[in-house]
Amino acid sequence: MSEFLIKYFRLLYDQIHFPIQVINEDGKIVYVNHAFTFQWGYNISELNNYSVYNDMELKRSGVQDLIKKTFSEKNYCFSNNYSDLLLKSKEITIPYFRTKIFYTSLDDKNYVILFHEDQTEMLLAEEEIRKARDGNREAERLKDNFLNVLSHELRTPLNIILGYSSIIKESLKDKLNPEDRIYVDNLYSGSERLYKSITQMLEFAQIESSNYSVSFETVNLLTLLNSKIDSFRNEISGKNLDLRLINKDKTILVDIDIQCVENAINNLLENAVKFTKQGFIEIETELVHDKELAVCKIRDSGVGISSEYLDYLFQPFSQEDLNIGRSYEGNGLGLALAKRYLELMGGSLLVDSIKEVGSTFTFTLPLSRNAINNKKGKLGDEENDLKNILLFDDTGESIELLRAYLKHDYDIDSSELKKFKKTILNDKSINIFIIDVNPNQWDEGLNICKQIKQNDKSERPVIIISSEFMENKIKEFYTAGADKFIVKPFSKNGLFKALQ
Repeated sequence: MSEFLIKYFRLLYDQIHFPIQVINEDGKIVYVNHAFTFQWGYNISELNNYSVYNDMELKRSGVQDLIKKTFSEKNYCFSNNYSDLLLKSKEITIPYFRTKIFYTSLDDKNYVILFHEDQTEMLLAEEEIRKARDGNREAERLKDNFLNVLSHELRTPLNIILGYSSIIKESLKDKLNPEDRIYVDNLYSGSERLYKSITQMLEFAQIESSNYSVSFETVNLLTLLNSKIDSFRNEISGKNLDLRLINKDKTILVDIDIQCVENAINNLLENAVKFTKQGFIEIETELVHDKELAVCKIRDSGVGISSEYLDYLFQPFSQEDLNIGRSYEGNGLGLALAKRYLELMGGSLLVDSIKEVGSTFTFTLPLSRNAINNKKGKLGDEENDLKNILLFDDTGESIELLRAYLKHDYDIDSSELKKFKKTILNDKSINIFIIDVNPNQWDEGLNICKQIKQNDKSERPVIIISSEFMENKIKEFYTAGADKFIVKPFSKNGLFKALQ
């Protein structure tokens, strides 16, 4: 090779930190840069007797064929994990090279240039990332499994405790002496508080791990808001608080997951009632058309929040001071959950408060874009007259509780899951199907739900009750056609709401 070409290659490649070698049509190496000499341990004078066409390692790996193809097609190609006999002869760990093989012509002579890029560190980093990702997936799996077991083992007995304590409280309230009545009230309130804390912690864990899935429906926000306000009216009147409702519109349609927004509103109203000893609670709604937002403000004349604490208000398990924690029940998750619920809907939650004066919580939700086409799931529809229920329950834990809850309004028959047959759908006296699904019978319950939805010409509702709380699992039943999924433990009012 001429001195001109050698000088040309030196100017072009000597300063590049990747190993480079130039090969002529005879397979001889006519130039190597400094990086090649450092990595391979050979300078150009030591390679006079070497030819890539005599290198059996290059033949085995197919690189010889790639070099010949590049000469003939005058193009370029790539080779992964490049290695040759020169590297094999050294007692070192061979790096992982990704080699670009490309053609060039100089002084009417043809050459192929091998440009070696060391990707060892990148591959090692990718392997570490893969291991970390697999470890994280395993940790998530173990966590989900733990939460599932915890949910089932806590919710199922709590369902029985809450259910029967509420029945005892109602049916024996005139027969119990004052002391016993206090015992029953404490039993019920303690169970309810435990249920609420467990539910909030499990749901917060789901949201934080991005496992909380949502199902959007078009609803009238005012109807939803009024239904939640009604559940607090007795408590508000019991504290002699003035309830003010300011609705500037008759209908505010939003696309939301009903359960998420119900939970958020419930937490906000509960806080307003809890922390307001005297004065008022005011709920104001309005439409902001130019922003395509629904806005709801919940004001109270309660204890207020200090400016120093406002920045920490939405952090989980946070409370302003120990005195507040002792005077008012709560685990500090309510507002953190409310904010996350609303953000899942594309909304927001803001707060404005003055200590000892009161607080205003403002939440927003995007307005519905398909209110006309989406007829499914609207609130305010006429209630169905559901009188006869068929319950599928293998454990026998739910039948008596449901009969106790619904004895004045519904007739309930029960059957085992394994006894389900399509001929049951011919019984037109049944108005609604309820399936109590144990996690061990998950697939069986899914199959029955699908069978009913696919073969029931009367299109009767199917309600699922279970201790399962993971959204991805619950979604399987909604995909199968279930109309409502009730998580244990459930209250009498919650069950009636699902039926209506």
